[in-house]
Amino acid sequence: MEFQEHVERITDEVVGGFPAGDGIYAVTFRIDSVDQDPRFPYVAVGYTTEAYAAEHAALASDSWEARWSYASFPATGLEGVREVGRDPAGAAAHRREAESRGFWYEDDDEPDGRDELLVEWFYEVCVGVARRLHGSGRIMEALGRPVPVILYDMFDPDAMFTLTSEANPAELVADFMSEAPR
Repeated sequence: MEFQEHVERITDEVVGGFPAGDGIYAVTFRIDSVDQDPRFPYVAVGYTTEAYAAEHAALASDSWEARWSYASFPATGLEGVREVGRDPAGAAAHRREAESRGFWYEDDDEPDGRDELLVEWFYEVCVGVARRLHGSGRIMEALGRPVPVILYDMFDPDAMFTLTSEANPAELVADFMSEAPR
């Protein structure tokens, strides 16, 4: 739980620094890992605005894509929850907890499914952090209104709908979920 608490603390700080009243309609969690190695995950926490979606609508194939596709989201410079070299405390907490769960493996080891367990665990952490942003009132406090947290992993685009739906109250993601595979 130490790792999730670390991610929660950093994410609270990041979201607290977002500009209120700037037309933010979604917080974004880009889930990734250093060199596609699940032992070194991170989440880039950002946001997207009504103005940005309107500006990029002409480039998108439809209005849903302009508003909700991660390909249409602004680049975020807010890398930081877990990136090697930039967050040693998060890296150490992640490794300790991964080892205690039996998920960790070394470069010379066969992952034997532990790589998939690491990915699923990090997804669970990110979903839990998003839920906490809602439950604690942090999003409301920072932005003045509830907005969804859109979770996406560019290397597993199918996970986006499940993760986002698990992380948010249904009413906040109804429009987003309209394109979910059935």
